[in-house]
Amino acid sequence: MSKLHQVLEEEIERAVIFCPIENERDKDYQIAEISRLSFSAGLEVEKVFTQSIDAFNRRTIMGTGKLEEVRNYIRDNDIDCLVVDFQLTGSQLRNLADELKVKVLDRILLIIDIFALNARSSEGKIQVKLAQDRYLLTRLSSMTGSQGRFGGKGAGMRGPGETKLELDRRKLEKEILTLQNEIDKIKASRKQNKILREKNGIKSVVLGGYTNAGKSSIFNLLTRENIYADDKLFATLDTTSRRLFLGDNEFCLLTDTVGFISKLPHELVESFSATLEEVKDADLVLHVVDVADKYYKRNIEITNKILDDIGATKNRLVILNKNDLLSGPVEIEENQILFSVKKKDGVEKLKNAIRIALK
Repeated sequence: MSKLHQVLEEEIERAVIFCPIENERDKDYQIAEISRLSFSAGLEVEKVFTQSIDAFNRRTIMGTGKLEEVRNYIRDNDIDCLVVDFQLTGSQLRNLADELKVKVLDRILLIIDIFALNARSSEGKIQVKLAQDRYLLTRLSSMTGSQGRFGGKGAGMRGPGETKLELDRRKLEKEILTLQNEIDKIKASRKQNKILREKNGIKSVVLGGYTNAGKSSIFNLLTRENIYADDKLFATLDTTSRRLFLGDNEFCLLTDTVGFISKLPHELVESFSATLEEVKDADLVLHVVDVADKYYKRNIEITNKILDDIGATKNRLVILNKNDLLSGPVEIEENQILFSVKKKDGVEKLKNAIRIALK
């Protein structure tokens, strides 16, 4: 049974979200993003609570009055889970779970859980498990016992081949070392592939961008493949590479990789270093953007920052995807191309742009 079918067959968990707002200007964006993440984890969001970060409470994140408001709503509406759009410490996770009597997920655990849900290859599962173990290890002493009594299933409890999260420090430390060794082997193999590729003059092109922008759909269209794609965040997690013919006897290696998101957890950046090196080592990045998303310019900024942080090439071609959903004209800047997978037109124009960018 696939992970997706497993979630669909599980009883839907009812959740509320708490967003500490750092900047009022970004409030709507923050709420929209964490709501989409929750949906992608299979949660049914009943209500979103917000509070200015100025009211930050070190023990429970939210102020006393807000905590009481959330507690009453959870009690009166049969809520299973609280999602906090913040990186919580182990003691904060425990305190909130004890106060509210429900399972608590912070932003990092929620994203890791989505990754666990969508990991299909052995490499993806290794990287997800490593991220889970690193997350748990730093919170182990203060988390123990806080989540277990709320059940071992559903969001936050999934993992590649695991039925429950193991809270044993020595086992975690040993497993982390083993998983890291596996990732080092993957990196070494990819390094050899890169050497061979460069020796044979084969250029590497990587699809990157904010999650759910249409990278996998573009990959399928260009390469005539049929890799999994869905209208959810991080639906595609595993790296896939295929030869792409550009015309005039020219070709490149096209790679589809994991999508990005704001405040990408460092646990995932570290654990998925092998995958991110595919982006870093590319000769060209095809930066795919959902131009129909009202926050698309912000998503471009987020992706550019991540690409800069990991040392990716500045040779980037921005694909403004889903232009068939636009209700009006959009400003096209230099090095940007309007595109639509649904219309299936502009493929040759895109291939030509790739060929020129690789010169």
